[in-house]
Amino acid sequence: MATRNPIITDQAAEKITKVEELAYELRIHEVMTKNVLCLSPDLSMKEAVETFQNDRISGAPVTEGDTLIGILSMEDLMRALQENGLASPVREYMTSNVISVRDYDPVIEALKTFNKKKYGRLPVLDKNDHVIGIITKGDISNGLLSALQRDYHAEELIRYRASHLFEDIISDRTSLILRYDIQKGDFVHGGNASSNIKRALLRLGASPQIARRCGIAVYEAEMNLIIHTNNGGILRAEIEPHKITIEAYDDGPGIEDTQLAMKPGYSTATNEVREMGFGAGMGLVNIKRCVDEMTLISSTERGTNLYMIICLEDGGNSSKTLN
Repeated sequence: MATRNPIITDQAAEKITKVEELAYELRIHEVMTKNVLCLSPDLSMKEAVETFQNDRISGAPVTEGDTLIGILSMEDLMRALQENGLASPVREYMTSNVISVRDYDPVIEALKTFNKKKYGRLPVLDKNDHVIGIITKGDISNGLLSALQRDYHAEELIRYRASHLFEDIISDRTSLILRYDIQKGDFVHGGNASSNIKRALLRLGASPQIARRCGIAVYEAEMNLIIHTNNGGILRAEIEPHKITIEAYDDGPGIEDTQLAMKPGYSTATNEVREMGFGAGMGLVNIKRCVDEMTLISSTERGTNLYMIICLEDGGNSSKTLN
């Protein structure tokens, strides 16, 4: 299936902001509130009220041993007050079946969960399923602001040196190939390849808009390899002065209906993956939004190949080629 998509113009790409870019780069552990106070399920609601007042918090995870079993919010406290239930244990008023996020997830995954579930806070778990923090939209805003204030002088120097790479090499066709092996289920390193490719593009002189479009497209392809493949796959980016060609391929299980897979919200992710905040069915849609051309070839016998092209000349509505 080959499609020539409505192209994101440079003007439209401006809407892919630096903040959105950072949301794909920053990890949740970098912005979350640490040393979070956890409540016992056997604590009375009256004691929970006093804890909220004394610690000036509006919500807290509820744990039994090291296991997260619920979350208590101000709304739960208000309900207990209205029902004269302050003598009842926390377990009777807490919200069970809690949606949580992982400390190594990109911030964008927490934002997706906030948007979808409309929660005010999310517990953060480590790889051993222990609660190590809590994250709110306010934490994300503060983390993004801090990231925006970083000193980029060292990065600018590296970028200046790399941007002359294509100028200094003479050949009939010069390209730079970046290749990454992506492991199935490796959520800890998910997003590293896309961040590295985007950083390389910026250092080679690509505009921030091009780097952002490429970074988002590669991130979604990278997560698809982590979530949906049998054995992981390969991400390959070929950077030329006039275009960027990205390929993501694997050996199975393949996509039975590629047209259906392109529909927003359609997903074959497992419940376990969905509970981790992934598999919302927007990966291919986001890729299509960010690239100039996309080709998806898949069979249940041979696996899936996804080709993406971002043009750096006028044909791709991009005003700049790499130097």
